[in-house]
Amino acid sequence: MVDRPGLADFLRRREMLRPADVGLPDGVRRRTPGLRRDEVAHLAGMSTDYYARLEQSRGANPSEPIVASLARVLRCDLDERDHLYHLAGLEPPARLASRHIRPGLISLLDRLTDVPASICTDLYDVLWQNAIADAVLGPQDPRVDARDRNLVWQWFTNPATRARVPEEDWPRHSSDHVAYLRATHARRGRDKDVATFVRGLQEHSAEFRDLWEQHRVSVRRFDRKRLLHPDVGELHLTCEVLLTPADDLMVVTFFPTPGTDAHEKLDLLRVIGIQGFEPSGDL
Repeated sequence: MVDRPGLADFLRRREMLRPADVGLPDGVRRRTPGLRRDEVAHLAGMSTDYYARLEQSRGANPSEPIVASLARVLRCDLDERDHLYHLAGLEPPARLASRHIRPGLISLLDRLTDVPASICTDLYDVLWQNAIADAVLGPQDPRVDARDRNLVWQWFTNPATRARVPEEDWPRHSSDHVAYLRATHARRGRDKDVATFVRGLQEHSAEFRDLWEQHRVSVRRFDRKRLLHPDVGELHLTCEVLLTPADDLMVVTFFPTPGTDAHEKLDLLRVIGIQGFEPSGDL
């Protein structure tokens, strides 16, 4: 059962957050302290009207993706996140290999205004990315199913994903994706989420099945990529991958590759934003 009054009261913790805490400019003088409803809704990927109904103890029951997004926007620690799930009538995610991002990590990456950065699980579910990453990689909708935001799943099952990468690079990307997934499987292959994910890819992709049988294993810390962007064309990026202490989350940053025009193109994308991508609808 959803504790609607408790949930509404908890969501008003937005009043304790400053815009700078979530990577927003302070802007004009505010009539009330903290974040506005529309700012929380925008950051969580939902309509302002839907968020307002939650704060007013009414409306549809929030889904797990919505609650996870709200926990990130409101900078909840693990105990606060679990409490928010209980208020929403949901079972909190397991803390081992969890999908929870520490508030300090988001605050750090929000300050990288000129460097695309994303946070992924060890299965490559994209949980969060900063504004410049939205402009470079395309915006992520927190309301959709996790597999629709999973880089490996989309690579092997959605042909449109590959249109963002030069065709001659496809074999290397495929091999690298499977090799990394092998490393995750070796570490926690008995966990249900890993076993289900690998089995699903084997059922949906013959290419994945063939590569999986090669038993190549690699944990990526560094890579160079070429991306085809709808507004600025080919982007040459150097990727650095950092792991959290539990090895369950990855911070992936994308720097301009030296000797290319990527720096100028990233500067342009900071200005024009995500206009080259299809907008997502409101909840």
